[in-house]
Amino acid sequence: MSINQPHALFYPFHLCHPETLARLLARFASVHFRDFMALQLTPMSGITAFQDRMGMSFPDLVDSGRLVQGYDVSGPLSSAMAAAIDRDLHDLEWRACFHQALRRDRRLQRGLFEPSHSLRIGDSLVPGPAALLRLMDDSFRQHSYALDQVRALSKRRLTLEEGYHYEYGLALVKTSASLVYTQTLALTNQLEPVTDSPAHFALYAQSCVRENWPKTNLLVIRVGY
Repeated sequence: MSINQPHALFYPFHLCHPETLARLLARFASVHFRDFMALQLTPMSGITAFQDRMGMSFPDLVDSGRLVQGYDVSGPLSSAMAAAIDRDLHDLEWRACFHQALRRDRRLQRGLFEPSHSLRIGDSLVPGPAALLRLMDDSFRQHSYALDQVRALSKRRLTLEEGYHYEYGLALVKTSASLVYTQTLALTNQLEPVTDSPAHFALYAQSCVRENWPKTNLLVIRVGY
């Protein structure tokens, strides 16, 4: 390992496959991980955090400094974060990229929903595959979303149709927030964003172009795992 090797920030997830980690460690001096992202949309609503970390499986890498973890990406959204999320949600190219990934990318689907379980949509309990199929409808891609709209929906009881709009809007917000946090952490800590998710790579690349962020962005292609 050379002292001139760069340092990587894995995104958008707080865990990665061991093979991906091994490949990144061969290229970077260290690989950095965020904690699970538990957003708080309003003072009364939020997302439950998971406490697992990469270092639980690789304590030796933590001790050696090659695996760094503990970056906090939870809690209320700052005004700057909220504005950046809305810019993603209003970007037609970003939205089209997201919807295509929602229709085709199993990893993005699993990161946002659990298709094998039933989902609470409004007042109804809907089988996971049926709920996901409904959310794939192109009408959701064409519908306008904003963070405040999702926040408003989170505060009240919803009909089935409103529930679908809330789930789709929340998926947009979570995806965007994970990418905005990626840029913030990378810039603050002088890290290079890396991922093994083609969908998130494309979404982050679109945000970088629109926001004039640094274009540093590495995709690790998973083969055989």
